[in-house]
Amino acid sequence: MVAMAIEPPAAQPETAGEPMFQTTRELFDALPPLPGFRVELIEGNLLVSPLGSPEHSWRAADLHDALFPLRKERGWSGSPQGPGICIEGPRDSASPDYVLSPPDCNRWGNELLSSGVIMAAEIVSPSSIHTDRVAKLHLYALGKIPVYLLIDPIAQPPVVTVYSNLQDGEYRTATSVAMGKVICLPSPIDFELDTSMIRA
Repeated sequence: MVAMAIEPPAAQPETAGEPMFQTTRELFDALPPLPGFRVELIEGNLLVSPLGSPEHSWRAADLHDALFPLRKERGWSGSPQGPGICIEGPRDSASPDYVLSPPDCNRWGNELLSSGVIMAAEIVSPSSIHTDRVAKLHLYALGKIPVYLLIDPIAQPPVVTVYSNLQDGEYRTATSVAMGKVICLPSPIDFELDTSMIRA
């Protein structure tokens, strides 16, 4: 038998009966970096998920490469897996698989403010089906991001969908093509994206 000394838990700071955080956003902002995880605030809920597979990262990098001519021509910034986006209004925080923005996009701390983002893109994985197909579709429209690109390699058959034409906080137009086909990224982008450049 081994004897162990059990230490009592450390005393918690006095909060005069009030919670330490008043909002989920305050809790989100206070979190330390969590290497290997993506932390998001979606519809008021704190979501912690592991970073995607290598294939997931490669698809985001493929999209970045496919958009190189557009980025160079317009002087826009593009980034696979970051930076985060602060959704104006609810101040939710999303970490898209890809973000396209002007370099002078307004910010909330280290996050881009959603109304200045040109396009957010997500690559669906088995663990993100509902978040990418439903929750972020609503969230990005609420944040007034003009174009939402959804790359869905796990759909049968794999498909790429562009959501656009924002009206009253909703995307009114959805255009889908089979993975490997060309799809138009509409205004303000106006670019023909060859999805064959993104591995299926």
